[in-house]
Amino acid sequence: MIDVQDKKICCGCTACLQRCPKHCISLKEDQEGFLYPFVNKELCINCGICEKVCPFINPENPIPAIFVCAAKNKDKLIRIKSSSGGVFLPLAKLIISKQGVVFGATFDSSFDKVLIVHGETEEEVLPMMGSKYLQAEVGSSYKEVENYLKGGRIVLFTGSPCQVAGLNKFLCKNYSNLLTVEYLCHGVPSPGVWRKYKQEMLQNISAQRAAAGKNTVLSSSLNVIPAIAGIEFRNKSLHGWKKYSFVVREKSTFKVDKNSVLLSCYHYKNPYMRGFLNNLYLRPSCYNCKSKNGVSHADLTIGDFWGVNTVIPKFDDDKGVSLVLVNSKKGKSYFKDLDMDVRETELNVVHRMNGGFKERIPIPRYRDVFFTSYQDGDKFVPTIENMLYVPISKRVGNYLNSWPKRFLKFVLPVSIINKLRRSSI
Repeated sequence: MIDVQDKKICCGCTACLQRCPKHCISLKEDQEGFLYPFVNKELCINCGICEKVCPFINPENPIPAIFVCAAKNKDKLIRIKSSSGGVFLPLAKLIISKQGVVFGATFDSSFDKVLIVHGETEEEVLPMMGSKYLQAEVGSSYKEVENYLKGGRIVLFTGSPCQVAGLNKFLCKNYSNLLTVEYLCHGVPSPGVWRKYKQEMLQNISAQRAAAGKNTVLSSSLNVIPAIAGIEFRNKSLHGWKKYSFVVREKSTFKVDKNSVLLSCYHYKNPYMRGFLNNLYLRPSCYNCKSKNGVSHADLTIGDFWGVNTVIPKFDDDKGVSLVLVNSKKGKSYFKDLDMDVRETELNVVHRMNGGFKERIPIPRYRDVFFTSYQDGDKFVPTIENMLYVPISKRVGNYLNSWPKRFLKFVLPVSIINKLRRSSI
């Protein structure tokens, strides 16, 4: 019987819930905003199936990648709309061309949560593009995948390493018509924290508009709250791939108008992104992940190729480059059919340059303090600003420590600097 006493050993994949023959497992949100399974002991027959399909209780041995490369879509427009190099969309289109089904993450209509859903057309899979920095709800997608597979359909399932591991455990067998793709995962933030930030963000914008005289309705009125049309955690159109922006778009009241930008800022200036990148509100299991580095047995692993400007400098145009790990013959077969610009590289090189490979992440010392504040109902933005504030003395010190690198960059040609960097890797 699943009994989550230690939250560090539950990733929330819901394989246990979906495989339970008595349907006695439900999900409940804890005080940090994460979902966990709870068993109705009166209905439970102690069959042990829930434990057998748990990827944390029964982890697989890792499998090594058979091919590692940098990849980018030849269509620059698709790359701009993607988080990195634009691998997902051509892969999804390939599956659809074979009358297959694609599973991926999309926001719900209120932008309060992210759900794993399926699509059978290009229009249906477009919302699955791009990063969503909060934990996605798996729902009943594992069962849906199984039904499509048994019906003979080709299925592409994309998700976090633990979601892919959970799916593989749930299925209990290999399917030749299943292609699994995981993304290099930094960790999954709390959906509850996201909802709190989103609500405060919209309230602040409404108050600012009212104060500016653009709206005479009281800020407490629901009519003042803007209607969100889209959220981009990784917008590259404004400042490029490396200095991506956090963008929120508003629904226009006029049919002739396009959705307008409600909020736009560098990712490192956005409070929610700052907290996420500082690992402040990740799921407890993320700090010691059991599903990374080949453990999930995903056919393909995709992510950002951070450091490509030093490893393959001529391949970088700041519009996004994907790192692709081909982990199986099936993954290789599908990947080679994509019309992508590809450069082979080595795992030991990219492993050092991408934090998504890290299985163990230090728990921030302010994490407990943050969630105490969260549970007390304190304002999100001031809490983040106070916890992540860097004194000016430290900022000056960091700048002074970096001046030799800045000087060399100014004096030496880029080719020499890149050669020095590669030799140090």
